[in-house]
Amino acid sequence: MSARELIRFAYLPRQPFQLVGGPSWIGIDRFDMVAKIEGNAPPPTPSGVEPDAFMLAMRTLLADRFKLNVHHEQREMDIFALVLAKPASGPSAGLKQSTADCRAILQAATRGGLTRPAPGAPVCGLLGTPGQIRIGGFPLSLLANGLSRMTGRMVVDRTGLTGNFDLTVTFAAEQRSQASPDLPAPDPSAPSLFTALQEQLGLKLESTKGPVDVLVIDHVERPTPD
Repeated sequence: MSARELIRFAYLPRQPFQLVGGPSWIGIDRFDMVAKIEGNAPPPTPSGVEPDAFMLAMRTLLADRFKLNVHHEQREMDIFALVLAKPASGPSAGLKQSTADCRAILQAATRGGLTRPAPGAPVCGLLGTPGQIRIGGFPLSLLANGLSRMTGRMVVDRTGLTGNFDLTVTFAAEQRSQASPDLPAPDPSAPSLFTALQEQLGLKLESTKGPVDVLVIDHVERPTPD
């Protein structure tokens, strides 16, 4: 993995555009490592909550071996606002209020009692495949996070819609080379992501500017081998 990828892992959840600075080699050179966490590490926490033991350990490793020094700041950047395409009409039929009791489902999973959701309806999660995003039982902020990765800009939820939702949006996949052969081929006649959001969910992405939290690399060095 590159040092840039390691830094992003250590400071999740960050999109590539939220990591700035550093020499060019951090995205080019590749490194292999073997690391061990002493004791029984707790399970990873969901992205966007608190850094888990693995992320904290990686931060320590980067500071020790790569001499990494970073700081946080906010910068005014181009962003997208996720809004209702027609506020008076509300969302389209493809965006439905979820009836899933995610708390009960997740509690059952910890006791080994998780049941398989109905086909085509992810419950309490996000499933992204080439040309499709499916979300079940989560707020639209999760959709905004997924769209940030796809558009290369920060996407902020300004729909005003509260609660958890179920949705499926199908669009033209930009890359097929990385898709798994087990996945169905994307529909070549599918609309663009921007069009699909509006036609299928009643949402749209508006270009605007806003503050974005970025992680600035102040100093980093190539590590010496063991």
